[in-house]
Amino acid sequence: MRWLMGLAIVLALAGPACAAEQELELSVEGRTTLATLRTPASMGPDTPLVVMTHGTLAHKDMEVIQGVAKALEQRGIASLAHTLSLGLDRRKGMYDCAVRHDHLTDDAVAEIGAWVTRAKDMSRLVFALGHSRGGNQVARYLAASETPPVAGAVLLAPVTAEAEADLRASYAKTYGKPLDPFLEQATKAVAAGRGGEWMDVPGFIYCRNAVVTARAFASFYAADAGQDTAALVARTKLPVLVFAATKDSVVPDVATAFAPLTGSSGGRVQLDTIEDADHFFRDLFAEDVADRIAEFIKQTR
Repeated sequence: MRWLMGLAIVLALAGPACAAEQELELSVEGRTTLATLRTPASMGPDTPLVVMTHGTLAHKDMEVIQGVAKALEQRGIASLAHTLSLGLDRRKGMYDCAVRHDHLTDDAVAEIGAWVTRAKDMSRLVFALGHSRGGNQVARYLAASETPPVAGAVLLAPVTAEAEADLRASYAKTYGKPLDPFLEQATKAVAAGRGGEWMDVPGFIYCRNAVVTARAFASFYAADAGQDTAALVARTKLPVLVFAATKDSVVPDVATAFAPLTGSSGGRVQLDTIEDADHFFRDLFAEDVADRIAEFIKQTR
């Protein structure tokens, strides 16, 4: 413990001249959400700040988020990585599959917006970044407003409409029972105003033998125009940088989904393919991502 106390003293004495990490809390719709703010040594109101949203059932401290955030810090770019509440208070780590699920895909929009507002208090140049399903949720956030208060967005291996369709199609193979009866039960309950009704299902996203509300099940498994991330991006006027990974087995069609948009957007939407990277852009691939984000930010300033 002495070395830890010593480190804390050194950091305190170092003050704003050193890069730093700070844990933040923010109340959003009655729940306390958590985030990590990473700032470079030269942090000021003109320092770019990237608000980072993780993927499905994940959290702010997962490898891909930390890796990119730390690489951005080395390039003089601040980051604010937050953990989506997923209906829980002060949620940390991966979502515990033993816990009941009552969270909707669109819940993230309000939380992203709240953290962007917090970020605007620290920087004049705020960007939104989302990984995997977080990329889709950032796109939903952008599409929800004609003038979102960010300078641009970065979508890191964002979920596509085809990936969502594949998730539905593979339900029976993954969980041993067909999806349709459970989805029908959920959609009927929601239509009847009983969206909070609990269901026992063989699987929900990554969780086996889950207990989930009808509204949550319908939110993730019913076909939804909002699942088409490229179509959402097409509706916004902001500059958007999209990353695809050539060895991504989770969302393998990112490049295919976004190529038409990059060709028709007049350069507003950019697609960058990282050779040999997988869905999580590990190790040196995080450095490649950070280099490209730094270039993208310079273009928008």
